[in-house]
Formats: sequence, structure tokens, C-alpha cells
Amino acid sequence: MSERSLRRRAAVWLAAFCAGYLALAYVAAPEFWTFRDRGFRTHPFEMVTHTPQGIPGDPVNVGLVGTKKEVVHAFAVAGWDTADAITLRTAIDIGESILFSRPYPDAPMSRLLFEGRAQDLAFEKPVGDSADQRHHVRFWLTDTVGDDGRPLWLGAASFDRGVGLSHDTGAVTHHIGPDIDAERNFLIGDLKAAGLLASTSEISGIGATKEGRNGSGDPYFTDGMAVIGVLKTLQ
Repeated sequence: MSERSLRRRAAVWLAAFCAGYLALAYVAAPEFWTFRDRGFRTHPFEMVTHTPQGIPGDPVNVGLVGTKKEVVHAFAVAGWDTADAITLRTAIDIGESILFSRPYPDAPMSRLLFEGRAQDLAFEKPVGDSADQRHHVRFWLTDTVGDDGRPLWLGAASFDRGVGLSHDTGAVTHHIGPDIDAERNFLIGDLKAAGLLASTSEISGIGATKEGRNGSGDPYFTDGMAVIGVLKTLQ
């Protein structure tokens, strides 16, 4: 084969490679990710909660695909407790837990609204001997489903670093730690470590911010993404 023929064949192969790369990188791959996320984003969620007074609250930064039974089971296996409902009795109990350092692993959480509804589920994992500090997350059931037909739950995960007064209302409340991405990753890491997730992916959340503030006036920063975990189905 002549040198000219070799150069021509090399040029053909190079052109074919470049065309394949462009098709994969700029057509096929974007379409794959769009298809993968399409089931999670059938309508534009606001991706932030609100207090009952309408003040923007904690951002939505996590999600799970699974039935209610699977979600509750997953957190139980991962060592998280289901939060009690707020009643006069539980309000007294959480106050005594904080004042006297008494364990209360299923202490209640305040109401936050997402798309006008209070949380459907709430879970926590205490740190220390009282309800003063805890990992916690609220979840809302959405009308969106994953590729397998199971519902999507969107949640707001943050770390309660201590109790104080709301910067906005003066009410007694928990204050959150500013790094809400760390709490998101801690929660997903716990579920992964327990072998409960089939897969994870990311979707756009509220957007990156270094100067966010929640409903109590607590500052937070985030990369603005929400991590979605697909739970393994219960046998």
C-alpha cells in the first residue's frame, strides 16, 4: 500500500473518530442524562421549604425513590429514628431533654411547608445525650415517580447544632449548621453504608449560594444540588 493511501486511510479513521466523539459527547450523553433525570423532574419544583409564616426555610437537598414502607424501613436499618408528632407532651419532653441532657431520640420537629404542605415523614439521628444536637431530615411525598414507577420523596436535610432564639421571630428553635451539603452527604452515606441504595444521582436544587438563610435566620451555604437515592426494593 502506498504512502498516499495510508495517509488517506488515516484521515478517514481520524474523521470517523472525531464524528463519533462529537456525537457521543454532544448528543448521546446529554440525551442520556436528560432521560435519566426526566422521571425526577416532570414539573419544576421550587426546591425550598417555607415556614408556616411564608419565610423561606431549609433548601430541598435530598430525595429518595421508594414506597413509604421502604423509606421508613431504610432509616430504621440505618439507625435513624422517626420523629414524634408535636403535642404538648412531646414539647415538654424535648424541653426537658435539652435542659437536663436526657435522651430523646425521636424528638419532634417543627413544621416546614413544601408546595404548601407540611412534611409527610421526618427522621433524626441524635448526637450526644439530648435533643440539643441531631442530624435530621424532613420528607414530602411528590406526585412524581422514578423509572420503576415508585414515588419520589423530596427532603430537606440539615444538622441541628443547638437551641436558641429565631433571628426573625424570637421563638425558641433549633439552629442549623451552615454546611447543609455535608448533612446531605452524611444522610446519603448512612443509607449507602447500610446497603440500602441501588443507585444515586444529582438534580438541580436551589442553586449554589454562599449567603443563604433559613426560616430561623440561620446562614447556610450549598452547591445547590440535591442527591437522589433509589432505594432497593423490599423482598
